[in-house]
Amino acid sequence: MTSVYHLAHFVLLAQTKSAGLAHQSKVTFFQAVVLGVLQGVTELFPVSSLGHTVVFPALFGWHNLVASESKPESFWLAFVVALHVGTALALVVFFWREWKSIIGGLLHSARTRTVTTPTERLGWLLVVATIPAGITGLLFEHPLRVLFSKPLAASIFLTVNGVILFGGEAARRRAEIRERKGHLPSRELKTLDYQEAGVIGTAQVLALFAGISRSGITIVAGLIRGLNYEDAARFSFLLATPVILLAGLFKLPDLLGPLGDGVRTQALAGAAAAFVAALVSVRFLTRYFKTRTLWPFGLYCLVAGTVFIIRFA
Repeated sequence: MTSVYHLAHFVLLAQTKSAGLAHQSKVTFFQAVVLGVLQGVTELFPVSSLGHTVVFPALFGWHNLVASESKPESFWLAFVVALHVGTALALVVFFWREWKSIIGGLLHSARTRTVTTPTERLGWLLVVATIPAGITGLLFEHPLRVLFSKPLAASIFLTVNGVILFGGEAARRRAEIRERKGHLPSRELKTLDYQEAGVIGTAQVLALFAGISRSGITIVAGLIRGLNYEDAARFSFLLATPVILLAGLFKLPDLLGPLGDGVRTQALAGAAAAFVAALVSVRFLTRYFKTRTLWPFGLYCLVAGTVFIIRFA
């Protein structure tokens, strides 16, 4: 009788522990909203959304999320899909009129097999720039995310991101000097050729490393090609829209499948928070880059990255 009692007690403890672990594996609504806002802001600000979603749970002591980030399969990856879709939808809403013209221009250009307007040309530039990141993302996004989704690695890459932003600033300064001397005319977005668009799109591949900003690397690539801050940022945000949206939709089955069990409602809350935060961010940044530069973001990445390295080393 005593043996049966001890066995029943053992089973009860095991079930309680298992239930506790299952509960810990879920994302709370508070965490979902915080991470949604973080994603919506840092995806568009040139400071790396992936890097921050890796580092901040570790800073907050959300150990269940930290443990899930580097697993090959986990609820975390399914949850992040929703945040990306929310961010992408905000970009679609903000640039709705422009995307309507671009898609119409692409359809007309495909029918007539000509490129006659700046809008049609911009559309094909975006298509060319999307291809490298799309292909590379499909092949390597998951293994790289699993390999480098660790706080220390993300902190190091965040510091590297700061160096990249300062490099873009230096390139833009040299271009401005040449413009003032009359050696090089100021470039407009419509003057980009398809090879240059491909280079800018290829630069997005670096954003697969947690800590390297997608918007930051593409803005820098645009500045190096001679664009001003406003056009470089506009092209970056337009380019991010199909890349983020298609990547999110491609992985949506993860959220709808077993990996999404227990986190779908939280993911919806996080996506809504990401949508609002991204909409506010893109509105702010499109105005900011009319007169401002990358310096504050570069400085933030260097300082924050260094502090995080010390914290997680």
